[in-house]
Amino acid sequence: MADARALEEVVEFTRDLVRFDTTNRGGGDGNEREAAEYAAEKLAEAGLEPVILEKAPNRSNVVARLEGTDPEAPALLVHGHLDVVPAAAADWSVDPFSGEVDADGMLWGRGTIDMKGMDAMMLAAVREWAREGVRPRRSIVFAFTADEEAEAEYGSGYLAEAHAGLFEGCTEGISESGGFTFHSGGMRLYPIAAGERGTAWLELTARGRAGHGSKANPDNAVSKLAGAIARIGAHEWPLRVTPVVEAAVAELAALHGVEPDYADLRGLQEAAQLVESTLRNSANPTVLEAGYKVNVIPEHARAEVDGRVVPGGEAEFEATMDELCGPDVAWRYAHRERPLTAPVDSPTFAAMRAAIQRFDPEGHPVPFCMSGGTDAKQFSRLGIAGYGFSPLALPPEFGYGKLAHGVDERVPVEGLRFGLRVLEDFLRNA
Repeated sequence: MADARALEEVVEFTRDLVRFDTTNRGGGDGNEREAAEYAAEKLAEAGLEPVILEKAPNRSNVVARLEGTDPEAPALLVHGHLDVVPAAAADWSVDPFSGEVDADGMLWGRGTIDMKGMDAMMLAAVREWAREGVRPRRSIVFAFTADEEAEAEYGSGYLAEAHAGLFEGCTEGISESGGFTFHSGGMRLYPIAAGERGTAWLELTARGRAGHGSKANPDNAVSKLAGAIARIGAHEWPLRVTPVVEAAVAELAALHGVEPDYADLRGLQEAAQLVESTLRNSANPTVLEAGYKVNVIPEHARAEVDGRVVPGGEAEFEATMDELCGPDVAWRYAHRERPLTAPVDSPTFAAMRAAIQRFDPEGHPVPFCMSGGTDAKQFSRLGIAGYGFSPLALPPEFGYGKLAHGVDERVPVEGLRFGLRVLEDFLRNA
């Protein structure tokens, strides 16, 4: 069990990591170097031999391996990203990179939830083991990555492509977006991710005949594109229930005392939020670009669409986009990552359940599928099955999904300490 020093260090490390401005603005604009050096230093002090790896200057990743006691056991990857999404200081109650702890025991700052708190737990657990002379049963590879908040080109994608040997023997991995408290129907649920919808970011283009805005022009690129975007926005995607979502709905329905009903999730109360976005494919128009003057019909029009695809839904997604765009609008993948699924009946999933229930006996761990994605997509190229498990205790008034990427992101200090206890217990016993 996490000792007193580890429980203090997890708070200290979270504060320190928040104070490194690792904002990822996309397009290669980011700098994780100082945070990576910090993590590497803490790992080295615990007796590990971390390496810092970069595809481009200052886009830094850290990888270190801790050998387990059972050489026959498959290795486990534990990964967390160091970059964060932008934070507009004028919108925040505090400096988003202050790492301030207030009188109510809240630790404030960009990344406290997504996901420097988990990074701190990883460091604190390793250091506790070093003090106690503990080695886990399974060998563990710890990875602190860059660029997760963009396309992972400089982070997990680079590591999986250029440094696959560092992950030799890893069959499973854990990372963000699971194991946090979710309150529903007076119960404390702990959703553990065993799947992710695939990423399908699209670029749509239409070409027409340029001309004067006062003249009749049936070959208008803007009109063509607007029609396709309207069809995409209005499309009702059919139900596609994957095994992970089926397991999630079954457990949530049983806990809420109702029968599973995919067409009407109201019986799941607040917990409907955990599954409603993963029952089908989706495509949301997000960007429109066309024209440069009100009286000029442009030759080109462009749009971007955020598509997400359930496991097994790729063919349906592509056929539907062909139909909705029609002959006058072309579409292509601007960025694409595969959907993921991992077994919910594995010993690893059972160990995650057990670790949560050991520290919250009245809590209910449940499987779910993420609507978005994580670095697990890139590591899946190495045959690593990914789970979302970054445990965190949150009070009823908190919402994990609202605070991650949101204004005034913050985390309860005691929630971090709970997370460390659960994570350390799982890693020791997995």
